[in-house]
Amino acid sequence: MSRYARQMILPDVGTEGQERLARAHVLVVGAGGLGCPVLLYLGGAGVGRITVMDGDTVEESNLHRQVLYTMGDLGRPKAAAARRHLLAGNPSLQVTAQVAPLDAANAAGMVAAADLVVDAADSFAVSYVLSDECRRQGKVLISASALGQSGYAGGFCGGGPSLRAVFPDLPARAATCATAGVMGPAVGMIGALQAQLALKSLLNHQPSPRGQLFIFRLEDLQVSSFRFDGADEPEGALPFVAASQITAADTVIELRDAAEAPGLPAPRARRIARADLLAAELPHKGRIVLCCRTGLRAWAAAADLKAAGYGNLALLAAGHSA
Repeated sequence: MSRYARQMILPDVGTEGQERLARAHVLVVGAGGLGCPVLLYLGGAGVGRITVMDGDTVEESNLHRQVLYTMGDLGRPKAAAARRHLLAGNPSLQVTAQVAPLDAANAAGMVAAADLVVDAADSFAVSYVLSDECRRQGKVLISASALGQSGYAGGFCGGGPSLRAVFPDLPARAATCATAGVMGPAVGMIGALQAQLALKSLLNHQPSPRGQLFIFRLEDLQVSSFRFDGADEPEGALPFVAASQITAADTVIELRDAAEAPGLPAPRARRIARADLLAAELPHKGRIVLCCRTGLRAWAAAADLKAAGYGNLALLAAGHSA
């Protein structure tokens, strides 16, 4: 146990706490800029079992902020490369690499197998799917987001308010690291905080990270936090679904044009722009599934349909191609 001696000397960790970490299973969804420090610090702290889930591969443009990887990892799946580096640093860990994206179809099983979930994904849809599932199963979710020099991290679900209680609506427009830029140390700080919140939750430290949100605005060197223990869950929350969950009874609407998404998400899907939805005479019976790349256009289109009296709506974030 000499590896963890400086951690175990803390009165709120000790031998009992270290053994608790060794028995814990943490699911980390996303092995990018946030996931890299999360994985490094959870592995370094001795979390005995870690499942890392990511469907992407390492690119050279990632390396300035995804410090777990090297040039030798270019083109390799992030989850597999992360597993290799974690075991090289701490062979006593049990690390499982899931080279696949998380979605509404596989979320239930992945969350059920873990004691705690870390959302380090760069996807609104994934964050909401994880929050919905963690709330349903009573699991703590440590979620974060970072872009440019700003971001947030907090503890959700596990008997407390979900991500939707704090962020009931998606933003009107999406920005990514590729379009808006990102500073590596800013992402590293937020990811390191995620790891600290996860460890405190596993060790049952008080005050609980659940119900606490930290906000970083490092452009102005501002950091703030607040508790949201009493936040209400929004009514009529729009669920995200996976393509595999679409049924023949669903009315599926692809909001992207053929140039952006050549394929359709379902055999009988209709391609309709958001501006034309209300004139399309959609059925009021059965579920309507709205599809776009990130979920933002689908979210906005669903708001239009809700205002027009449609009630059974779902969202599909199909990624770069359908």
